[in-house]
Amino acid sequence: MIPPSEWNAHLATALAEDLGTGPESGDHSSLACFGPKATGTAVLRAKAPGIVAGMALAPSIFQTMSADIQWNEKVQDGAKVVAGQTLLTAHGPLTSLLSVERTLLNYLQRLSGIATQTHLWKQLLVGTTATMLDTRKTTPGWRKLEKWAVQVGGGRNHRMGLYDYIMLKDNHIDFCGGITQAVQNTQAYLQEHHLHRRIEVETRNMAEVKEALSLPGVNRIMLDNFSVDACAEAVNKIAGNKETEASGGITHETLRAYALTGVDYISIGALTHSVPSLDLHFKAEIS
Repeated sequence: MIPPSEWNAHLATALAEDLGTGPESGDHSSLACFGPKATGTAVLRAKAPGIVAGMALAPSIFQTMSADIQWNEKVQDGAKVVAGQTLLTAHGPLTSLLSVERTLLNYLQRLSGIATQTHLWKQLLVGTTATMLDTRKTTPGWRKLEKWAVQVGGGRNHRMGLYDYIMLKDNHIDFCGGITQAVQNTQAYLQEHHLHRRIEVETRNMAEVKEALSLPGVNRIMLDNFSVDACAEAVNKIAGNKETEASGGITHETLRAYALTGVDYISIGALTHSVPSLDLHFKAEIS
């Protein structure tokens, strides 16, 4: 999901956003209302149906806030929940429970929203051979978490960043003077720097598809903003000699039609860039 050192730093930043730093930090609303010995029980419930993601983060969120918080998880990541269902209960200092509420919800609502939307998109692919991929259209600083949520929802990750996969897009191709030159430059660069990376080429028309298909160094051909019919034509032309990926402007209404063309992968930016959070609430009671 995310290396512990990165997660700890991420969480520390999130808590500092709410609590502040320095001698005047703290949840002054709760500190002003409750004595230090007041305890309570809080319940995390779903207010809408969906797929849960982020439960694995809850223990460290609670522990970082207060070692005195005890919790009991009722569901695990990937669970399909209904409105009103209890996800976990927590007991401990009331000030700590209220101080951690928003941070806990921010993580779980966002990640569960991504998992839920990914699951909904994936249902449209049932019975086809297409694999759904995410993109780099993620929240800055949240990429590993959001891509993990895509996996929880049943999707697959594309490249994590610019460093782990070569994708030659229209700007690369145009500045190099064409697909062939861009691929040749890339192969020379990889050889010079002793790097091993798969190469994907973005194509905009059938002429570019044919050019990319002729190059042995290309592993995958992206069909960018192709219509369904054009995608089917390209997949037929490629005939399994390269991996194929459809991308650009694909909606809930058109996803299945693209999948039925036989394309190997379909990348969907909407899995992360504009997904609504899953509605959850975390309510505490004095005990």
